[in-house]
Amino acid sequence: MEGALALLEEHGEDATLLAGGHSLLPVMKLRLAAPELVIDIGKLADLQYIRVDGDEVAIGAGTRHHALEVSDVLAAECPLLPAVARTVGDPQVRHRGTLGGSLAHADPASDLPAAVLALGGTVVLRSPRGERQVPITGFYTGVFSSVKEPDELVVEVRVPRTGGAGWAYEKFTRRANDWAIVGVAVVDGRVGLVNMGSTPLRASQTEAALVDGASIEEAAALADQRTEPPSDLSATADYRRHLARVLTRRALTTAANG
Repeated sequence: MEGALALLEEHGEDATLLAGGHSLLPVMKLRLAAPELVIDIGKLADLQYIRVDGDEVAIGAGTRHHALEVSDVLAAECPLLPAVARTVGDPQVRHRGTLGGSLAHADPASDLPAAVLALGGTVVLRSPRGERQVPITGFYTGVFSSVKEPDELVVEVRVPRTGGAGWAYEKFTRRANDWAIVGVAVVDGRVGLVNMGSTPLRASQTEAALVDGASIEEAAALADQRTEPPSDLSATADYRRHLARVLTRRALTTAANG
C-alpha cells in the first residue's frame, strides 16, 4: 500500500489505480481515459478483509464482490451487502471486482454505492498526507466524480452493524446481469436509489415521511422527488420515476415483513 501511495504522490493525475479492472478497462477501451501509469493494487492483501470493529463492520477496499457474497460476518451483521453483491454482474465480474473500486468509480448506476448509502456507511481515504474518513453521503459530487483527491487511495469501507433490522434490495433490469435501470436498497428506514440522478441518492422525502408516520404506500409515492433520472435507450426519465416508486414500495414492504 505504501508503494502505491508513493506512486500516486509522484505521478498525480497522470496515474490511475487498477484493482479488478471492470471499471477502468472499459473506460480505457472507449478512449475516455488514457493514464500514463496504471498502478495494480489487485493483490494487496492488506486491503482485503472483513471484520467487526465495535458497532461497525470494517471492509478492506480490495475485498472482492464474491467475498462479500459468502462472508459469514456480513450475513450476520449486515445482510444487505451480501444480497446486493450477488446481483452485480456475473460470477467472473464478482470474482474480480472490488468494493472499493465500485465506490471510487462513482457510477450512479452501480449497485453497491447505493447499498452503502442506504447503510449510512463511511469511506476511508489514505494519502501521503494522512488518513481521513468521509461519510458516504458527502463522498459523491457528480457522474464518475467524488471528493477523492488524485493522491488518495480508498483503503476501507465502514458500515454500521444492522443485525436484525429490516432490509431489502429491488433491482429492475432488461436482462440478467445488466446494469440496473433502477434499483432500491432499503435498511432500517433508509432508502438508497440506483440510477436516479448524477450520483447515488437517498430517497430523502420517503425517509422523512416514514419518520412522520406515513404508510409504506404514502412514503413510497415520494421516492422520485428531488431526483433527476436520466433518459436513455433503456428507459425515459418518467419511466424511471415510476420504477423508483414501485420498487421502493416493494422494498419497504419486504423490509417491514423481514
